[in-house]
Amino acid sequence: MNIEKIKKYNQKLLATLGTILVLIAIVGLILITYVTISDISSSYRYNNQDDGILSDEKIEELQKENKRQQLISYEIPRLVDTLNLVYIIPVSHKTLNSAEFIDGEVLELLNTGGNYKIDSRYSKQYYGDFNNLLIYDYKSDNIEKLFVDRVNFENIQTEYFKDDILILFKAATKDTYKDGVVNQLDYKTLFLYSLKDRMLREIKLKNADVSQIEFVENSKDLLIKFGLDHNKDGEFDEYTEPSLIKKYDFKSGELQDIVNEKINKELQMKLEGTKK
Repeated sequence: MNIEKIKKYNQKLLATLGTILVLIAIVGLILITYVTISDISSSYRYNNQDDGILSDEKIEELQKENKRQQLISYEIPRLVDTLNLVYIIPVSHKTLNSAEFIDGEVLELLNTGGNYKIDSRYSKQYYGDFNNLLIYDYKSDNIEKLFVDRVNFENIQTEYFKDDILILFKAATKDTYKDGVVNQLDYKTLFLYSLKDRMLREIKLKNADVSQIEFVENSKDLLIKFGLDHNKDGEFDEYTEPSLIKKYDFKSGELQDIVNEKINKELQMKLEGTKK
């Protein structure tokens, strides 16, 4: 009888211990999953911040100590106009692990050293992390720098037309998100450069981010989706903040409404229930 009681006791004890071990394993798995996701999220956030250029405020702090933390770097030239041998040279940068005193050594190292046969429009894309763009004319040995100010962009798009080649990119110019870095989390402006006119156009809206662009069929006009920073925190959140669509008239250089104010107001009132 005592043996039976002992067996039952042992069985209950083993069952209890088994349950406890299973619970510990589940809790451990949950913790491991949470830590892994947190690390990935933190790493992604860090990488996003690290990819940009330092904010003006951070630059001023470093300049007070005659220091720098980022160095200019050049990508391989990309041929955009085959007939006239015109290249673009993306200008990127490298972020040092720690700030260093400024000297001329790096600059010295860096210093060593029409008509288009296109029947229909097509495009090319170049990806990276850039802070300027050089236009290099091989035939005339002339090189042009597009930006005087500091910018950050990740994607260079070239669009080929019968009479022109357009270069487009969405660039951040200010640290609107106030995280110490000018990168793709900040408001982006659409820049458009014509190889024919040698002119750089800037397309933007106040407190808005250029989210998407699309050319009108058989035209240089653009349909542009702007993300509105509704809560004015310096960053557009596509999941919680609204967008609007505008047309960019290439000939006039003007942004034009597609949905007029009357229709927009009617849709909003219907949505919020103030109009039955």
